[in-house]
Amino acid sequence: MSDANTDFRDLLLRMSEAICAGDGAATAACFCPDGSYYDCFYGEFHGHDDIARMVEQFFHRDGKEFVWHLGDVACTGAIGFARYRFGYTARIIGYEGRRVEFDGISHCTLRDGLIGRYDEIFDRGLGLVQLGFPPERIVKALRKHLK
Repeated sequence: MSDANTDFRDLLLRMSEAICAGDGAATAACFCPDGSYYDCFYGEFHGHDDIARMVEQFFHRDGKEFVWHLGDVACTGAIGFARYRFGYTARIIGYEGRRVEFDGISHCTLRDGLIGRYDEIFDRGLGLVQLGFPPERIVKALRKHLK
């Protein structure tokens, strides 16, 4: 017998493993057809094709050697949260080889056993500092996300 926390954890594990492997189609399969993924660095992606593109043409363009460890997971059946530790090695021109690691929180709305919307919360600035971006570029990137 499964419960909401176990099902949600399994879904997030499938999604995170697919992202780490660079498998856009397998990542998208964790989402409803009209699902969306909000990434703190790259923004919002809608639908299976766009989510697959995010993984293959953004994440794996700019990074490699991904790791994603899930921590505490809680789910009501319709809403789920999880802590995570995420890391990658940069492929960004001028910053190649730098290791970035940070903690974050995933927040998902769920429908029919899939992710309807994925949002994340983490400190963007921490990642940009680890990459070695100059202060003015960090400030510009952070200002872009002010609402």
